Amino acid sequence: MKRSLFTNLVIGGLAVLLIMLGATQYRWQSQISENEAEKMQKRVQEDVDRFSGDFDHEIQNAYFNFQTESDTWKSKDWTAFNERFEYWRSKTTYPTLIRDFYFLSAKGDDPPLRYDREKREFLPPGDTDEVRKLRERLGDGTNARAVYADLFALVLPIPESGRKFEQIMIRRTKSETPPAMKMPERYGSLVILLDEATIKEQVLRDLAQKYFPGEEFRLSVNDNQGSPVFQTLGGTSESDADALLFDLSPNNFIFYANKDILPSDGKQKESVILTSRVEQHALSDLPRTEPSKSTVNVEVHRGDGPRRTVLTTTTGGGSHGEWTLSAQHVDGSVAAFVNGVRNRNLGIGFGVLALLGIAVGAIVYSTQRAREHAQRQVDFVSSVSHEFRTPLAVIYSAGENLADGVAREREQVNQYGNLIKGEGKKLSLMVEQILEFAGSNSGRRKFKFADSQVGTIIENAVEECRPIIEEGRFIIEKNISSSLPLVRADQGALIQAIQNLIANSIKYSGDDRWLRVSAVNGGGVVKISVSDRGIGIGKSELRHVFEPFYRAKDVVDAQIHGNGLGLSIVKQIAEAHGGRATAVSEKGKGSTFVIEIPQSK
Repeated sequence: MKRSLFTNLVIGGLAVLLIMLGATQYRWQSQISENEAEKMQKRVQEDVDRFSGDFDHEIQNAYFNFQTESDTWKSKDWTAFNERFEYWRSKTTYPTLIRDFYFLSAKGDDPPLRYDREKREFLPPGDTDEVRKLRERLGDGTNARAVYADLFALVLPIPESGRKFEQIMIRRTKSETPPAMKMPERYGSLVILLDEATIKEQVLRDLAQKYFPGEEFRLSVNDNQGSPVFQTLGGTSESDADALLFDLSPNNFIFYANKDILPSDGKQKESVILTSRVEQHALSDLPRTEPSKSTVNVEVHRGDGPRRTVLTTTTGGGSHGEWTLSAQHVDGSVAAFVNGVRNRNLGIGFGVLALLGIAVGAIVYSTQRAREHAQRQVDFVSSVSHEFRTPLAVIYSAGENLADGVAREREQVNQYGNLIKGEGKKLSLMVEQILEFAGSNSGRRKFKFADSQVGTIIENAVEECRPIIEEGRFIIEKNISSSLPLVRADQGALIQAIQNLIANSIKYSGDDRWLRVSAVNGGGVVKISVSDRGIGIGKSELRHVFEPFYRAKDVVDAQIHGNGLGLSIVKQIAEAHGGRATAVSEKGKGSTFVIEIPQSK
C-alpha cells in the first residue's frame, strides 16, 4: 500500500509539474510573440517609410533641380537649364527617369516649347497629341497641381523675377501657422514628363528588392483610384504597413544645387546653404483650403531685406502623395505570421512535454508490468513446486512401500508400478512443457512444416487426450468439415496445441462434462476450435489468458492446479504457423478457444 501511494504521488507530482511547465511556456511564448509582432510591425513600417522616402527623393530631385526664373525663358538662354540637366543626369541613379520637358507659358497665345536634347534648347513641338493632351489637362498651367501621377507628369511653376540673388537656403518653418504670403505672379510652368517604364521596372523594383528582398512580403503600389501601378508576389489584399508616394512636402525637399551639402541619409537639415549666390528660400506647409490638396510657398530675400514669394506649389490627390504603397506579409499579415510561429513553437514545446509525459508514463507502466511479471513468475514457481510435490510424494510413498515389502503380491506390485509410471509421466509432461516454453521464447525451438490434413491432426490430438477424457467421463463432440484444405504445419506442435486446449477445457469445465472440437474453413484459414460449458472467464481477465504465467484470481483461489503456460504455448505455436489464437468466453457459461492456421498455397 505504501509503495502504491508513493507511486501515485510521484505520478501526480509529475503531472502537475508538466502542466505548470506547459502553462509557463504558453505565457512566455505569448509575451515573446507580442513583442516580436510589435518589433516586426515597426520594422515593416520603417522599411515602407524608407521605400517611400527614397522614391520621393528621386522624384523631388527631378522636380526641384530644374527650378528657374523667368529671365531664362525670356532671354532663351538655355545655358543654366542645360547645366542643371547635365548635373542631374550625372548624379541620378536613373538617367532615363525624365522622358521629356515642356514649357507652357501663362500667356495663352504663346506656343508651348519642348526640350530638344540633341540641340540642347527648347523649340516649338507643333500640334501633337501629347501637346493637346497637356493643354487639355493643364491649360496655361496657372492652376495646375504639382503632380499628375496618371500622366506621370510634374508641373514646376516658373515665377516672374527681376532681381538676382546670391544665396539659396531651405528652411522649414517651425511655427504651426505660417504667416500669410502673397502669391507670386506666374510666368509659366515647366512640365516634367517621367518615364513610366523606368518608374515601374527600375525605380520601384529596385526599391522593392532593397527593402523587401526575398518573398516574405507582398507589395502593392496603387493610385488614388485603387488601381495597381506596381505589384510583387501577386499584390496585397490587406496592409501591414503603408505610406504615400509622390510626396512633394517641404520635409523632403532637396536640391541638386551643391553636391557638398547634400546629406548622405537623404534627410533635410534645418537650415542648408545650397549655392554660393545670396538667395534664400523659406519653405513651409500652408493651411490647406481643400482636404485633397497641400500648398507650398517659397519666399526669397536678399540680406536683411524684405521677403517675397517666388514659387507656389500645390500637390493634389491625398494629403502628401498620389500613390499608396502597401506591404503585406505572405502569411496574410504580420500578426498571422507571428501567431503561426508561436503556434509552431508551442506545438514543439507541448510535443516535448507530451513525449516527456509519455516517457514517464511508459516507465511507470513498464515498472508495473515488470512487477506483475515478476509476481507471475513467483506464482509460477510456487505452482510448479506444488504440482511437482504431489507426484513426487506419490512416487516416494509407492517406492517406499515396495522397498519395505509392504506390497509383495504381483497384483499389488503392478498397481504400485503403474502408479509410479503415471506420476512420472505427469512430471515428465510438466518438465517438457516448461522446456518447450523456454525454447520458444529463446527461439531455439525448430518447427518442421509440411502439408498436413487438419482432420488427422485433430484425431491424433483427441486420442492422445483419451485417458483424461475417459477419466473425467467427458462427452466429446467432433465437428470436422470434410472439405478442409491442407495446411502447412508442424504436426507434432499443432497436436500439442490442440491437446493443451482440450486439457485446459477439461480442467476448467466445472460440473459440466461436455467438450466439442471442430474445424471449419473460411477466409483462407482453417479454424480449429475447442469449446466447453465450464466456469468461463471474465472480460477483464480474457485479454490476459494467453500471457505466460497468468492465472485468474478466482482460479488461484479455487486451488485449481496449473502453471499458466498452456495457453501461452498455444499462442506461440499458432503464431509460428503464421496464424493466431483467440478466445471467446462468458463467465459461468463456458469458453471457446480458436486456432487459425493459413491454408497451404
